[in-house]
Amino acid sequence: MVAETAREFEALEEQARKLLSTFVDSGHEAVAPAVLQPADVYLDVIGEALRARSYVFTDPDGDEFCLRPDLTVPTCRLHLERHPEGTEKANYCYNGSAFRFQPRGADAAHPREFRQCGIETFGGSDREKGDAHTLATILKGLEESGLTQWKLRIGDLGLFRALLGAIEMPERWRERLRHQFWRPQTFREELERLTSLPAARASGMPQELLEMIDPDREGESVRQVAKYLDNHGIELQGVRTLEGITGNLARIAADQRAARLPVETAHLIEGYIGVRAPARAAGARVKDLIRDIGVDISPALDSYHKRLQLLSDLGVDVAKAEFSAEFGRSLEYYTGFVFEVQLPDLGEGSPVAGGGRYDGLMKMCGAPADIPAVGGAIHTERLLSAVRG
Repeated sequence: MVAETAREFEALEEQARKLLSTFVDSGHEAVAPAVLQPADVYLDVIGEALRARSYVFTDPDGDEFCLRPDLTVPTCRLHLERHPEGTEKANYCYNGSAFRFQPRGADAAHPREFRQCGIETFGGSDREKGDAHTLATILKGLEESGLTQWKLRIGDLGLFRALLGAIEMPERWRERLRHQFWRPQTFREELERLTSLPAARASGMPQELLEMIDPDREGESVRQVAKYLDNHGIELQGVRTLEGITGNLARIAADQRAARLPVETAHLIEGYIGVRAPARAAGARVKDLIRDIGVDISPALDSYHKRLQLLSDLGVDVAKAEFSAEFGRSLEYYTGFVFEVQLPDLGEGSPVAGGGRYDGLMKMCGAPADIPAVGGAIHTERLLSAVRG
């Protein structure tokens, strides 16, 4: 048994060495990000789904840490330690363990501790070129490891954001829909709420109080809320502030007075989320969807097609790629192009590799501003299992 475990470990190490060699040859510097990460920083940026699966503990000094559930955030933090502004262009590669609780139970395809071998690129100004280079490099690593049968799934959160930006609605509604994109059920409920007659009436808030609030006059609204609370003998509880309560009430009041989102617009958004087609055909499918609605997202569609052409120029068989508009709902830090490489025997729930663009993550990790960033990682245990047959 010990010998079998040793052979398995050596096989994984050999595979990782080959992958890292491919990544270094493509212009990436090999680094080793820390396994222990400060929980407050890490858990704030990875999103609800992954946060719930992270291993968190408090050390004897009372500091809270987590075992890294992926290596992207640690690599961002490593880059910021070297370059505090984050603007320095850099390409990194790594191989190391990640740790995630498996709610359905750990198995060979979903262990609690697993290896990631990947690449991250920071500071590249040509986003489509960076996206294409990252995916092509990941696929080259897979193929040089002996993987020949795979399917590529791609998405583009940039298209989704462009669609919301082109539709007439209050900016606060766009922010909510963007925020809820990663929670499909809540997203549908929010969309339905926006198409309903004033939802604030069902919020449990006193109508008298809501009518006292002017969302465009913050100072006056704070005074009105303070007066209402004082007249009704209501005291603030916990850490809630008067300004925070007023801000929430102002959003509810603004929603109540706004025209509801047209049902046709909601159907357009739902129709886009449902688009699933071969990558080459998907752009035309989206264009057909918005043709008669008066919505123009040409720059985002041009970016999508430019990326496909760059991938083809790099030797990627885009005929193997399928576009899914709802893909990208696993990690909340993605902001644009996303991809995953699937194996026939494992299906969508167990990709052998994945990644994408995350231009906002560096700022969330401490950079002064958003930094262009894209990366991808290979699940080495799944890759080893696949190439062994």
